[in-house]
Amino acid sequence: MTEDEVNEAQQAWCDGLVAISKAYKEGGDYRGLAGKFIDDLYDFQDGRVFFRPTLAMAPQNFRTTRAGALSYFIGEDPNFPKDKGFIKLGWVSATYDNCIEGKEAIQIHGNTAIAMGNVYLRNEVNIGGTETVVDKVFVYRKDDDGNLRLIVHNSAVSNLPPLEAPED
Repeated sequence: MTEDEVNEAQQAWCDGLVAISKAYKEGGDYRGLAGKFIDDLYDFQDGRVFFRPTLAMAPQNFRTTRAGALSYFIGEDPNFPKDKGFIKLGWVSATYDNCIEGKEAIQIHGNTAIAMGNVYLRNEVNIGGTETVVDKVFVYRKDDDGNLRLIVHNSAVSNLPPLEAPED
């Protein structure tokens, strides 16, 4: 595993989030895209995932199932009644860094990598204003096919500008 692979996986996560949000806004197959996003980037199919997403609230703030992750991203699951759908906040850009105090923050240990830093999000409400900054720790494992899969996703908001969903 290399730092380049970790960065590629994180870019795929950012790009996927924006693509799902766009599909939702345009009336596309956001459910299908969200399922593929989870299947491609998380290790729910072959292992265990510890998923603590940014805006999930207790008592369902920790998710260990694909269904729980999907509900977080798109909502619409009565088993997770507080989930409104993270992608429904209208994300139009997402970038990341792996930097702590000006130093690269990726550790590689064989087929496992840990990345710590921030994700910077903009939606249609705050496109010209303040970014939403999310602290994140992502832990990846390389599967037998050479794909990086998230096994830990822990994120928390650093700053929280208004996050209303854009008007339709």
